[in-house]
Amino acid sequence: MHIKQTIGNKELWQREKTLFLTSRMAPLGCYEKVFRWVEEFDKWQCAVCFNTSELEEEVLKALLVCHVPTVLVVTGKFRNTYNVQIEQALKEDRLLVLVLQREESDGKGFEARLRNQWVIGQVQHIACGYINPNGSIFGLLAGHSNVTHLLDKTDLKAAEAIEKPYRWTVAEDKRLLRMYYEDMGIHAIHKAIGRPYSTVYRRVKSLTMNDELLKGREFEDHVLELLGVANNDKLTLKEWRGDKSLPGIYPEGNSNPDLVLEYDGRPFAIECKWRSHMPQDISKELLPSDRVALFAKYSQKNKLPVFLLLGIGGLPSDPDLLYLVPVKENLSATDILNEEIKADQLTDSIESRFPKPPKNNHILQEKAKNANAYARWNETDDSRLMQLFLEGKTVRELMAIFDRNRGGITYRLRKLNLI
Repeated sequence: MHIKQTIGNKELWQREKTLFLTSRMAPLGCYEKVFRWVEEFDKWQCAVCFNTSELEEEVLKALLVCHVPTVLVVTGKFRNTYNVQIEQALKEDRLLVLVLQREESDGKGFEARLRNQWVIGQVQHIACGYINPNGSIFGLLAGHSNVTHLLDKTDLKAAEAIEKPYRWTVAEDKRLLRMYYEDMGIHAIHKAIGRPYSTVYRRVKSLTMNDELLKGREFEDHVLELLGVANNDKLTLKEWRGDKSLPGIYPEGNSNPDLVLEYDGRPFAIECKWRSHMPQDISKELLPSDRVALFAKYSQKNKLPVFLLLGIGGLPSDPDLLYLVPVKENLSATDILNEEIKADQLTDSIESRFPKPPKNNHILQEKAKNANAYARWNETDDSRLMQLFLEGKTVRELMAIFDRNRGGITYRLRKLNLI
């Protein structure tokens, strides 16, 4: 790994640094002690964190809201350019964004593990949230004496002491949403409203779009933007399905593909999927066999092809890789990898799936027999046809002279009122 790009206050990297590490699937029970660590952080030092898991995202927001000098480490590309707190922290020189790039010499292996190894070697202290004993981070920390664990097993089960009535007021909801859309995170909301982290977390989820649905919608927005539907006369969006349901009630339409479009009058459907990495088992992690069967039934009933458009890596609104592949039974990762396309070639790739049909097979056959079949008649042709017909030439003879079929000759003779 090496530093590809720096954004913000470079002097922060020279400070004494503490890296916050946590496993991806951190339980809510650890939030209280983790955020207490944020509140008590020595601002003469600098906090280093990532933004690839739910807890890391919340810790980053809490660090920024608490005005802790922070280094955010990302790999490949910095994408959170519209985050309110990040924007403000950059303006006030209390944030540095380090963009890392993988070296070719790093060989194979998960990029996150390489990133963790590199950053661990650059910091003086490591503060751990929840660490999965079976995860990769647990092994990376072996032999390091500068590690502090912020919680123990009992912390994950301890009930939070703050109690408030179950029912949320409209005022609380308004305040929660305002703070949520200002990217302040659940720690700031918890402090402002006084409800337990678990309660705030669940309320945010209930009032905002489900994270998976939100990512799916972002990717669909991106796909339509790439297709340029608004500016493409040949491409028409006919249907845009949304997953709507009530407990125990699921519309049949939820099983249909996400987008139904027409290219130059020919319909087709797209199932949009975004994943942070390529699934190993397509049938389990991406397109179950029963879903493929539903798509096949939909395709047959509506007489249109169904494609899978898969985005991999990056963000749903800016994936690193795109794959466009026809949906079929036993679809494998290899099938998908063979269908990689560039983002700016999506429309061309769609168009290539619909080759222009021959103008008219009948016309082509007739032209093969008579070169002038279906060609326009001009005044010279009309005068010559009239003269030869009045001289007694038969229709068969006129066909040979003008290199046209019988229908073309007789039709023109009628137009000239000769028969």
